[in-house]
Amino acid sequence: MEVPTAQPSRCPVCDCPYESVSQHDRGVMVNLLDNPRYQRVCFEPETIDDVPQLLFFHHNHEQLNTSQGSERPTLGETAIDKPNSPPSH
Repeated sequence: MEVPTAQPSRCPVCDCPYESVSQHDRGVMVNLLDNPRYQRVCFEPETIDDVPQLLFFHHNHEQLNTSQGSERPTLGETAIDKPNSPPSH
């Protein structure tokens, strides 16, 4: 696992703020059930220096306005509710 030097200002998958991003070039495991820190991780495939990579964008509960154990915002809407897409609630 590495931290990419070039990092977008927002997650390229959901357009939400993110806490950190990590870059992986081999097997990974993800389990976020009732995670006290992160609500979700978005995955973005990339090719860096001709090597397939998977970027992980780590979203915490505060950034997505959720509470632990919930997929839904606790107060209002978030950036995942984009025009032309069904509402998240």
